[in-house]
Amino acid sequence: MLFCVSGLRFPRVSPVYRFGASSFNGASWSCSLSLLLKKHHFSRRIFIEKSSSYSAFSSLTVAASKKVLDPGGQGDASSPMTDQLESPSTISDDPQAIHNVDSEGMEDDKMIAVEEQESFPSVFANNDEEAHAEEPSVPLHRKASTEKSEAKSRSIPPPGEGQKIYEIDSLLLGFRNHIDYRYAQYKKIRKEIDKYEGGLEVFSRGYEKLGFTRSETGITYREWAPGAKSAALIGDFNNWNPSADTMSQNEFGVWEIFLPNTADGSPAIPHGSRVKIRMETRSGVKDSIPAWIKFSVQAPGEIPYSGIYYDPPEEEKYVFKHPHPKRPKSLRIYESHVGMSSMEPLINTYANFRDNVLPRIKRLGYNAVQIMAIQEHSYYASFGYHVTNFFAPSSRFGTPDDLKSLIDRAHELGLLVLMDIVHSHASNNVLDGLNMFDGTDAHYFHSGSKGHHWMWDSRLFNYGSWEVLRFLLSNARWWLEEYKFDGFRFDGVTSMMYTHHGLQVAFTGNYNEYFGYATDVDAVVYLMLVNDMIHGLYPEAVTIGEDVSGMPTFCLPVQDGGVGFDYRLHMAVADKWIELLKKRDEDWKMGDIVYTLVNRRWLEKCVVYAESHDQALVGDKTIAFWLMDKDMYDFMSLDRPSSPIIDRGIALHKMIRLITMGLGGEGYLNFMGNEFGHPEWIDFPRGEQHLPSGKVIPGNNFSYDKCRRRFDLGDADYLRYKGMQQFDQAMQHVEAKYGFMTSEHQYISRKDEGERVIVFERGNLVFVFNFHWHESYGGYRVGCSKPGKYKIVLDSDDLLFGGFNRLNHDVEFFSTEGWYDNRPRSLLVYAPNRTAVVYALVEDEPKATGNLQLTENVKNC
Repeated sequence: MLFCVSGLRFPRVSPVYRFGASSFNGASWSCSLSLLLKKHHFSRRIFIEKSSSYSAFSSLTVAASKKVLDPGGQGDASSPMTDQLESPSTISDDPQAIHNVDSEGMEDDKMIAVEEQESFPSVFANNDEEAHAEEPSVPLHRKASTEKSEAKSRSIPPPGEGQKIYEIDSLLLGFRNHIDYRYAQYKKIRKEIDKYEGGLEVFSRGYEKLGFTRSETGITYREWAPGAKSAALIGDFNNWNPSADTMSQNEFGVWEIFLPNTADGSPAIPHGSRVKIRMETRSGVKDSIPAWIKFSVQAPGEIPYSGIYYDPPEEEKYVFKHPHPKRPKSLRIYESHVGMSSMEPLINTYANFRDNVLPRIKRLGYNAVQIMAIQEHSYYASFGYHVTNFFAPSSRFGTPDDLKSLIDRAHELGLLVLMDIVHSHASNNVLDGLNMFDGTDAHYFHSGSKGHHWMWDSRLFNYGSWEVLRFLLSNARWWLEEYKFDGFRFDGVTSMMYTHHGLQVAFTGNYNEYFGYATDVDAVVYLMLVNDMIHGLYPEAVTIGEDVSGMPTFCLPVQDGGVGFDYRLHMAVADKWIELLKKRDEDWKMGDIVYTLVNRRWLEKCVVYAESHDQALVGDKTIAFWLMDKDMYDFMSLDRPSSPIIDRGIALHKMIRLITMGLGGEGYLNFMGNEFGHPEWIDFPRGEQHLPSGKVIPGNNFSYDKCRRRFDLGDADYLRYKGMQQFDQAMQHVEAKYGFMTSEHQYISRKDEGERVIVFERGNLVFVFNFHWHESYGGYRVGCSKPGKYKIVLDSDDLLFGGFNRLNHDVEFFSTEGWYDNRPRSLLVYAPNRTAVVYALVEDEPKATGNLQLTENVKNC
């Protein structure tokens, strides 16, 4: 495969360990060709309003490098460009300080920050005496625009009192000391950020000063690496000569160098050049990819990745054309992975996903796409969860501009784009990532065993570090600001919030499990800060937290004392379905199903799913595979008879998905391909592994055969997969029309263990599920609240959906007065076995009524 960046085409290589011939000499770094580089240099001048002052850079403030050249040729090159600042290196505090923190009002914070700014001038401040030393700069491939000016005018509200949570949940009063301490820590950090950094809005723009930034006169590169003894910027631009561009370190551990433009005005580092920072550390000499790099590539024939100086000419940068879609009231999320979204056994691209997969998602009726594995990760089989370069989109799938084009197209289609962001841990890869970046164990992470996740084999961030906060907050903002993502699904939040990381712990709902010594308060405070920043600057953005523990206050506003997420990922439901699928459906308990689906906290919204990517991975099974197993290989063709296993499997597959969406939350998620019961599992290309114990784990010969999505199966008219896909499509469209997931009216009127029937209302819809394996019920009475005429709007037994067509969709159902199942009215319906039917009040329907019209809509799609 080939992909093109700024006019150059070069081969995409497979994951590490398999390479072809290459002209690159990775050992000596002697290479005349710069990846992505045009043959000619180009000149570019950026004009931008000078950014607002940083009031601090914490304990690790960037001081100007004494090596920096005076762009004007008149200044003293030995004098610093800016002043320096002091501030605490960590943000943890003693619980005894809680009353002192609370007693200090936040109202005077701005005045305090102004008064003390003179005593602690920032290295980023625009001091009059030294402003001449540095031109206004912007991060790479950022464009001066009114949008940026508007972004800077946005503000984040000050902390509230944090007390409303006690009104919502009185059980929290018994843990008030812990929760108030947590909120006091949050307020304290907000106050310090206001005082030393100019506020959270400025603090979260660390990418404007760290990493590579451009000005009219040259390029500045800054890196926080306090453990390094010396540092030099190396790359294609200086023939990897560590003596050519040595860096200076300030007293806070920040290394810096300024590279003036060449004589013809072009940048010293051409676009597309490979770059690294060479450091002498206590553990030896180390070449690292810059921590704030915006693009990195694994060159053909090389194992390590290289940072790429990505700064294309203005005319080649992607310009967004479409605004963000309005945030929907209910989320219907299509979880996806760009690389494995092709029907062919290969790594797919952003461009192909944009052109082929996004229209499919829209057609299926989803209103949001959640994309995994965006942040660069050296190990493809990590599913994107072992991140190496946090600010860089994965180069396997294309360029940063390709990703922007994908997101813009999604916005044109009215789809929100959510990013699966990983701030819970980082890859332990020393060559490509942050691990041992400056030669120390405790740079971005906790030292020792506290900084290692024993199950994930990854590094754990120190959320009590000022610079870690800057890095992660800026990272979240970067993806929203630069790429126009509409929000995030935060991965591994349970691991963040507890020192035991949720491992070998069974959460029972006892509040002692949430508020005690096992809670990592620093991590929870970081989550409060990042939600504060996101919702303050991007009010329409969506944040979803992957939490299996059920942490109270998780989805309540930070101002009220909560953690601040919009949604919790309702993970218990998928686990429950796997538990039930290991049994006969004759042994399923209706009350158990309902309890699991509705067991969520009041006023805290959830995104529910029957299965996600987790259940599709090798070693596990999808719901379809649990239900039908090997029969899927022989009996899914419509030109031959089905089997009892297939009939049962298709029927239950549809019922499981609908009842999950109907009762489980205010949002719904589906992993790509599972809407039609994608067969088999996901198995990333991998080689044979030899463990230290001598055990050998077989590989799959680096095959991509099971690392793709066979969308053709769901589209094939001659396969039963299509009926399952069309049912899922119809289900999404019914939710879009009636909005039942977020309806205020919800009532479960029946969960009958003998008849195996579940009946509930959401809005003006009545859902009837008959899980019985052979009993069908004619003249079956179900309760309802509204009087009037009802018609079928969704029927899992429809022939179009692979059913047996046992219901007449022309029949009208009229309510009768009289209490039944604690409802003031009731209907008489026919409930065939293993079916789910949705009835709608006719007056509630905009135009079309009945499943027949819906069927026509699905056919047209």
